Amino acid sequence: MAPVSAYDCVVIDDDPDICRLISHVLSGIGVSSLGLHSAGALEDALMSARPSVVFLDIALGRWDAIDGIRILGQTRFDGAVQLISGRDRDLVEAVRAVGERHGLKMLEPLQKPFRSEHLRRIFEAPPIDVSGKAPSPSPTEEPAVRCEGPPRVDLGEALASHWLDVHYQPKIDLVGNRIVGAEGLARLNHPVHGLLGPASFLPDASDEALQGLTEFVILRAFLDWEILARVGRNIQLAVNAPVSLLLGRNLPDLVRESPRSEDWPGLIIEVTEDDAMKELEAVAEAATQLRIYDVSLAIDDFGSGYSSFARLRQLPFSELKLDRSYVQNCATDPLNAGICRSVVELARASGAVSVAEGVETAHDWTALVRMRCDVGQGYYFGRPMSVGNLIERMDAGAG
Repeated sequence: MAPVSAYDCVVIDDDPDICRLISHVLSGIGVSSLGLHSAGALEDALMSARPSVVFLDIALGRWDAIDGIRILGQTRFDGAVQLISGRDRDLVEAVRAVGERHGLKMLEPLQKPFRSEHLRRIFEAPPIDVSGKAPSPSPTEEPAVRCEGPPRVDLGEALASHWLDVHYQPKIDLVGNRIVGAEGLARLNHPVHGLLGPASFLPDASDEALQGLTEFVILRAFLDWEILARVGRNIQLAVNAPVSLLLGRNLPDLVRESPRSEDWPGLIIEVTEDDAMKELEAVAEAATQLRIYDVSLAIDDFGSGYSSFARLRQLPFSELKLDRSYVQNCATDPLNAGICRSVVELARASGAVSVAEGVETAHDWTALVRMRCDVGQGYYFGRPMSVGNLIERMDAGAG
């Protein structure tokens, strides 16, 4: 790379034409630049020079802007970061906020397509001042098969023996009474004990086995979505995940490498309210990164914890799932009804979908419709079922 000058910069974009365009415009105003097609090469580039500006695209193939931001934060980059993207404004601003939480100087994002004068303005402005950096601010359903004293099975053995399966509980549009999504839930087909629910394999599972289980369910959800899409049932699927997996580096790679087409509606990752609040900033960052790949966050068991609205607003969630303990008897219990109504209103004010879990009676369903709750899930509408049975249920046209 050329010797560092006041305005030397790095351009990271997986589109070679964009890199060439930016480099050409910058060279015309005397600014040297280095073009990279992956955030993975950024760390080596920063060892050679300290550019004053890093241009950073949002999606970079196997890498993305969050990966780049983490590298810049870890290397204590003291220049400015210029996001460039054609993605929706809310997502770009969320990525920008992640950069600020890492102590980086984040410039006003540039939306693609941009004009050459937009680039020139960055370097015609007064010298960049980096002194004012922003301050750093799995539940399971009831088992499909009930039995007293369910047998215990080692989850690691079940994974190695390919005994695991995924069943889907329908999510119903409460007004239209039609299936609009489904939650994938792990089940175990044991060669001796038959179909077992999570009480048989989750309580004593190791962290490693739990991670393996979650990755299995996510990959299976991608495959089952393809089956649904081929028969014209393009619904959004959801899976549960422990916060530890959400915060790891494997999940973005898993999503990037999973097959999906242009009409893929995205995937929902559900985390419990309590777990999300314990690692609020890290969960918000991970959720922002996953949004780049159309994976959104649902807050599960909402109402069971004690999080404040101010803290909740820091999370980019797409769904609030009402805790089943408040949904049940919400038609007759004034306290439960009041809590459900408040959560529904909170979801609407946040631009999120409200989902009532544990709907078991027609009376509660009617009460939730009056509250304008969006979606319901529970035994009243159906127990977890195979993807084939889910298709049959949708073909029957009833919720």
